[in-house]
Amino acid sequence: MTPPPPFIVAIPARYAASRLPGKPLRLIGGIPLVLHVARRALVAGADAVWVATDDARIAAALDGTGVQVAMTSPDHMSGTDRLAECAQIAGWPDTAIVVNLQGDEPFAPADGIACVARTVAESGAGIATLATPIESAETLLDPNAVKVVRAASGDALYFSRAPVPWPRDAFARDRSVLPDTGPWLRHIGIYGYRVAALRAFAALPPGRLEQIEALEQLRALEAGWRIAVALAPSPFPPGVDTPEDLARAERLYQTMLREGRA
Repeated sequence: MTPPPPFIVAIPARYAASRLPGKPLRLIGGIPLVLHVARRALVAGADAVWVATDDARIAAALDGTGVQVAMTSPDHMSGTDRLAECAQIAGWPDTAIVVNLQGDEPFAPADGIACVARTVAESGAGIATLATPIESAETLLDPNAVKVVRAASGDALYFSRAPVPWPRDAFARDRSVLPDTGPWLRHIGIYGYRVAALRAFAALPPGRLEQIEALEQLRALEAGWRIAVALAPSPFPPGVDTPEDLARAERLYQTMLREGRA
């Protein structure tokens, strides 16, 4: 696998979270969650790591860590909008590659982060993302697992919470078993952008399909944009959204410490 091009990682980090208030500052092994995420970006080889936040407490927690902070508006409706403001504050050139790494991914694999940046550079698309094969009918039918259909070129044809493509004949017989006519792909919510595309995407009005499915990436497809989709080289562990997730992450981190992987 070729080395990734120079890239920046930007992490949107909002203090208010309905299911886990103060999530970016919750501790895993005594370290704030947002700093764990930033460290994964550094391991991946990012030239710079920025956290885009609206809360001074998050900025204070990152003081002295080498992570740069952009204080952004509290009124942003999405992490993408927050990153577009971060790009303006940081003064990144239009041709720079920036990876949007979610602030609740403390164990994001470094090779997956680098893969997104590489896919932007090699595909020529303004936006790139990752997917992984679906291995069970339960996941295919789960509306919380976003599915993606790719063209032969590797570009996204559609994203949906519905099971797409629908295996009509196989599911007419049995919906408990995943047919062997796949692969079906689950979308992983990490994105790479050329900065010019990030700015332009944030300026687009919400799309009709985006509002129906509650999937922001459909805004780009509905506008006729390309989104390159690569297969993730390593599994992405679940993120941290709830107190139960935080407890699971603590257990995993302690295991990684014992095994020398943290």
